[in-house]
Amino acid sequence: MAFPERILAEDEHIVLDLHPHWKQLLLLSVLLPVVVGVASYLLFLVPSGSVRAPLRWTIVAIAVLIVLRFTVWPWITWQTTHYVLTTRRVVIRRGVLGRTGRDIPLTRVNDVSFHHSLFERMLRCGTLTIESAGEHGQVVLPEVPTVELVQREVYRCVEEESRRLGPDRV
Repeated sequence: MAFPERILAEDEHIVLDLHPHWKQLLLLSVLLPVVVGVASYLLFLVPSGSVRAPLRWTIVAIAVLIVLRFTVWPWITWQTTHYVLTTRRVVIRRGVLGRTGRDIPLTRVNDVSFHHSLFERMLRCGTLTIESAGEHGQVVLPEVPTVELVQREVYRCVEEESRRLGPDRV
C-alpha cells in the first residue's frame, strides 16, 4: 500500500516511503504453517461422528482465531505503518483502525542517529532516532530498513531544504 500523495504540498515530493523491516513478518510466516499443522493433527485425532462435531468446530475456530490474531493482524499493522521522507518533512503514520501520525519539518531536524545490533546489521535494519526542535523532542523509529542509508538521505534532504530556504528563513 503506497503512501497517499494527496497529503503532500504542491512542491513536495516523496524521497523514501518505507515500512518497518520485513523481519517483523518472519514469525508470522513460521507461525501460520505450525498452527495449520497442529490443528490438522488435532482434527485427525478426534474421531468423526456427530457427537464429536462440536469439538472439531472448536479446534477449527481456535486455529482461525490464532491465525487472525498472530498472523493477519500483525501483517495489516505492518502494511499500515509508514516512514516517509519527503523533500520538506519526515512523516510517520501508524495504525489500522485508529491512526496516529507525526510530521517533522526538515528545517527543525537537529540530529539524526541510528543504532543496530549485530543481528540487525546482518539483516540491514536498525533504529533511527530523529531529534527535532520543539516540545516533542525526538522520534524513535524502530525496524527501519537500510537504516544507515536512510540516515544519510535525511541529512541530505535537510541540507537541501536549508539551502532552498536560505539562511534567513531557517
